[in-house]
Amino acid sequence: MSVACIEARRAGETIAQLTDVASLDHPESDSHITIFTDKTGVVKAARLLLSSVTKVLVLADKIVIKQIITSRNKVLATMEQLEKVSSFQEFVQIFSQFGNEMVEFAHLTGDRQNDLKDEKKKARMAASRAVLEKCTMMLLTASKTCLRHPDCESARINKDGVFHRMRLALEQVIEIVTDSRPNGENEMAPISIYSGIKEFKNKVEGLRENLYFLSKENLSTMLEVILEHTEDFTDSAYTSHEHREHILELSKQAKMELEQLVSVWMQAQNQKTKDLMEDLEVAILKTCQCMNELKREVHGAATSLAADLLKYHTDHMVLKALKITGVEGNLEAVAEYTCKLSEQKEQLVEMCRLLRHVSGTEPLEITCIHAEDTFQVTGPQIISAAETLALHPSSKIAKENLEVFCEAWESQLSDMSLLLREINDVFEGRRGEKRVYLSLPRPGKHNANLKALKPVKLDTEEQAKIAKLGLELHLLTSDVDSETEKWEDQENEIVQHGQGMSSMAYSMYLFTRGEGLLKTTQDLFHQAEIFATEGTKLASALHALSEQVHHDEKPLLLLEAEKLISMCKQLQIAAKASAQGKSATFTKVDACILKTRNVMTLLCQLLPLCCKLLRKSKAGNDCLKPAPPWKEDRIQTGTNARTPERRVDTFGIKSLENHVTNMTFLESK
Repeated sequence: MSVACIEARRAGETIAQLTDVASLDHPESDSHITIFTDKTGVVKAARLLLSSVTKVLVLADKIVIKQIITSRNKVLATMEQLEKVSSFQEFVQIFSQFGNEMVEFAHLTGDRQNDLKDEKKKARMAASRAVLEKCTMMLLTASKTCLRHPDCESARINKDGVFHRMRLALEQVIEIVTDSRPNGENEMAPISIYSGIKEFKNKVEGLRENLYFLSKENLSTMLEVILEHTEDFTDSAYTSHEHREHILELSKQAKMELEQLVSVWMQAQNQKTKDLMEDLEVAILKTCQCMNELKREVHGAATSLAADLLKYHTDHMVLKALKITGVEGNLEAVAEYTCKLSEQKEQLVEMCRLLRHVSGTEPLEITCIHAEDTFQVTGPQIISAAETLALHPSSKIAKENLEVFCEAWESQLSDMSLLLREINDVFEGRRGEKRVYLSLPRPGKHNANLKALKPVKLDTEEQAKIAKLGLELHLLTSDVDSETEKWEDQENEIVQHGQGMSSMAYSMYLFTRGEGLLKTTQDLFHQAEIFATEGTKLASALHALSEQVHHDEKPLLLLEAEKLISMCKQLQIAAKASAQGKSATFTKVDACILKTRNVMTLLCQLLPLCCKLLRKSKAGNDCLKPAPPWKEDRIQTGTNARTPERRVDTFGIKSLENHVTNMTFLESK
């Protein structure tokens, strides 16, 4: 790394020397000044700079991966020690070390998650880190229960399940960061009905442009695969009779429409007459319409089932009954309610499978798969924890252990409600795929004493006061989303920053409703800081754009960029300001949301302005000056990490550190 940095510095210095105007004698000829006296040298130095900077980036990536692997190995080694401990005193010491190692692993993987460009990998990483967060607390209580009741088989099964799940999550994190699979096997992602229909429609509509780019067998096979997946709905015991009948009818209709399409298509290949091409267009439209109706029907079947199940299980009656009968030591009643919980688990697992088919995006598909795995694993763990409590009804540790697993189940049910809302939003086109970004503080940065923080929750009355601001913020995020969708180049740096800021603002809006991942005011303040940082990055992108636009447009862009920088600085100051007491905290919350709203208002004006300039350029109105190729490469390299600080930091670092701090009380308990 040191050698690569030295090479990059030398290349930069060489370019600086070759292009230094002050070192020239400024010979004037026809009012022109010759600057690049050695063009070959400049080109050579520029190439060397690009190659050396690339080497620095590659080395940095390898170093980060090595750090994560090393951190994972430390965690695994300590986990092995935790499995073998036989005394509370030894457990306390080792768990304290384990907690510190998990905090380090959380920060490293959180940073890596933010750097990932692949949304699918980002979602998988978030799921793995969520498992590790929940399992850390489970590991604590399950291990304590096993130590207190060493001869209890159900307690041992409960603990082994937690350790096994943590190891799988750690392994998945390494697979993601190293982009590898065990034994070199390829990852076979399950195909959803939505993605199958989307691909099928694209192929069908492609016939308008080219009649020969695929065979009729390909189309027939694609439809067969889609209809096979609809059997997940028609064979499900939880699908209503009405939905089942409609799905079967539409499946039959889809086959007929495809047969008609293939017939006209084959005729059009032999003879391209006007009538045949019109018939082909009609067949294409009818086939696509049928597939849209099928998509709508399976979506309705999945979401209505999910809504009914989530509503039915909101009271958590089975969990409450297990806690009560466990404390009573009533083994027969516990056995009865564990059967009911198993039935509930099967219902929820089926719900997740059906929702995956209609999720609409790959990240949401992965979230559904993660939810399915969570219900599959947590259900049996609750049962073993309840059996342990029933065998030892006076054990406070066994009771605490059951509480922790029940809380994980309830938390997953709550997450499913949010997931269902996202799936419906994507289907109805109200919003694109939305993320809630949460950035937790890092030790040594932002806050010197992390454990001293005591987040304050707003009560109902105070949340009502900021509801109006939150609603305005919500409307602005919708406006920003609408503006970004108008851009032809969705990978444009300005669009990326705009979408990231909109997503963060949406998470702040959810906070005003008491929803989302921003649970406390402290979370909100951290999110506001990251939002302001993202706004500053957008301002830098605007400055880069202003260097390329026509002189008449440049002052306006620079003015807007300076406004944005000023607003973001004000927001950062407000978010970092100290607030003691409930009243001061509420004032700070109000200020952060208000300033975020102001930034979003400006963003709504900026996006169409930039889009207009770029469109003018494409239309040949000479709004933009072409930038030299080396400058484009340099900009692209510099903004490689342009993805917003997407801190989907569901890893509970603060709560984990609190667990580590409180471990000193274990022995007395």
